[in-house]
Amino acid sequence: MFAAVQREGAPISGRLPSLLADADTQRTFAWRNGAPISAGAFIGEVHALAQLLPTAQYAVNLCEDRYRFIVAFCAVALAGQTNLLPSSRAPQAIAETLHAYSGSYALSERALQPAATREFVLPQEFAASPGVSMPLIGADHVVAIAFTSGSTGQPKANVKTWGAFCASSALNARVLCADSAPGIIATVPPQHMYGLELSVLLPLRSRATIYTGQPFFPADIARALHEVAAPRLLVTTPVHLRALLRAAPDLPPLDAIVSATAPLDAALAEAAERRYATRVIELFGSTETCVIAHRRTALDEPWQLYPDIALHPQPDGTMVQAPYFTAPTLLQDVVELLPERRFRLCGRNSDLLEIAGKRASLGDLTRRLLMISGVEDGVVFCLDGEAGTVNRLAALVVAPGLREADVLAALRASIDPVFLPRPLRCVDKLPRNATGKLPRAALLAALGS
Repeated sequence: MFAAVQREGAPISGRLPSLLADADTQRTFAWRNGAPISAGAFIGEVHALAQLLPTAQYAVNLCEDRYRFIVAFCAVALAGQTNLLPSSRAPQAIAETLHAYSGSYALSERALQPAATREFVLPQEFAASPGVSMPLIGADHVVAIAFTSGSTGQPKANVKTWGAFCASSALNARVLCADSAPGIIATVPPQHMYGLELSVLLPLRSRATIYTGQPFFPADIARALHEVAAPRLLVTTPVHLRALLRAAPDLPPLDAIVSATAPLDAALAEAAERRYATRVIELFGSTETCVIAHRRTALDEPWQLYPDIALHPQPDGTMVQAPYFTAPTLLQDVVELLPERRFRLCGRNSDLLEIAGKRASLGDLTRRLLMISGVEDGVVFCLDGEAGTVNRLAALVVAPGLREADVLAALRASIDPVFLPRPLRCVDKLPRNATGKLPRAALLAALGS
């Protein structure tokens, strides 16, 4: 089941922030199937769907089409309900979510297989309500409950209010589209917090437009970028960016590439900036806090905090404070505070290792693994369940043309022998989810295959 809820509050409780920050209903809100959708048409669809939804408190939003997800997300909120955003679409995860939240229903574009205990399938077409007013949503209304990925264990539920989303989205807009109205192309799904913040909330709370597809392969990403007018903002992950550089398709001019979900190597960021003559902006955040800092990875190692965010190092991580939190939030990340509201990320508390009196981190071991010539992807992880004082490390590696012994020999040249992962298994691909993360259960399954 799920761990305890981390509640997030709203700094403007009692007010009714509008659904769209920009009141211009004539502007293009989204590009879908090559055609523009105006903000007014979008609002009409939100109103129409809100009237069709079943009576309930929670909706498990499983829509895969990004535009339909956004319409459903907003309609659920307008109907006074809460979007549940599980970290997986696996039938067991859906069933557990429905069971954990009494009276909830599954919301999707097609009937689920196997069928959910209670589900609502979006109609193929529904008439948008014409000339409707801008939706207003209470600042303290819980519009979503997002779940962590489970990469370090049990998924954890995090409550998100509309007021808090509005506040954090304004900070993202200041960094990514303060002086422009970019067209956003995202390779990440909207259910994940990073995808939700940049491909759902940012178009709602700025003048940015959203390309509603979810391109995956490099050729699809290039095609999508060509369909959107400049300026263009590519929202992606290190995994997708590495594949894009390997395929090297021609891309139209990019205002920026944005990366998150996993650490971005400075060399990869530099290569992307050279190849596409753009900026690569890395975002730092979590499901618990949303984005709280950014950096241009090719130029800077330290992170720049967003305004009004405060960090307080603790023995077991870092406490994060913001005006839109009801209480400080503890992250497992260990940081070193620097002048001018900057900080250096030293690793995660759960990432640090001690074996035979020697210390290392899983992140650094994985980085060294990825530096080996011929290694396309890889990860080092603990078999013992958690980092700390451990005895066993394992690794999965994608390295066509290399034997496991070759990879181990190359790794032995750069790390202390006590940290050599055994077993190390070469696989065709890592069991990454839609955002590039590696759930622990999937890693163990792949290792045993």
